[in-house]
Amino acid sequence: MSREQQQLNEAIRAREVRLIDAEGNQLGIKPFREALSMAQEAELDLVNVAPQAKPPVCRIMDYGKYRYEQSKREKEARKNQKTVQLKEVRFSSNIEDHDVNTKLRNVKKFLSNGDKVKLSIRFRGREITHQDLGRKMLARVAEEVKDIGDVERQPKLEGRQMIMILAPKNTNS
Repeated sequence: MSREQQQLNEAIRAREVRLIDAEGNQLGIKPFREALSMAQEAELDLVNVAPQAKPPVCRIMDYGKYRYEQSKREKEARKNQKTVQLKEVRFSSNIEDHDVNTKLRNVKKFLSNGDKVKLSIRFRGREITHQDLGRKMLARVAEEVKDIGDVERQPKLEGRQMIMILAPKNTNS
């Protein structure tokens, strides 16, 4: 439940609530005023944790501490996420071997860092009639990196560009 929807203390609009104390024990259905006074005696907050239930479920807790721990958990989950970027390496259809090897080194570096790689070949002018050269070059690159990357999308002509996408191999399988 989001923080904006969470009702606490006087914002709760129910006559009676199912009450859970700070240790997690169910205290049964209590009138709202009695539940609120119990929370105030314990110097804690009365938080509506399930407003859709009949009657609503409220818990006695330290709301500030609860929000702090929740934000710490969210921060930890974000820290453990791996963002995959899409890196692009461009070729031309009449590129020399040495240039291909240089770009191939970059492709290998990107794949080993866990990023996807978009290989694109732009055909200029009459080069479009020799699509087979572009397809052969992309196949060569895919063959060179087959130990660290898989072809996610086969070479496909989009307008005057031929595009192929490589993804890093799953190391956990």
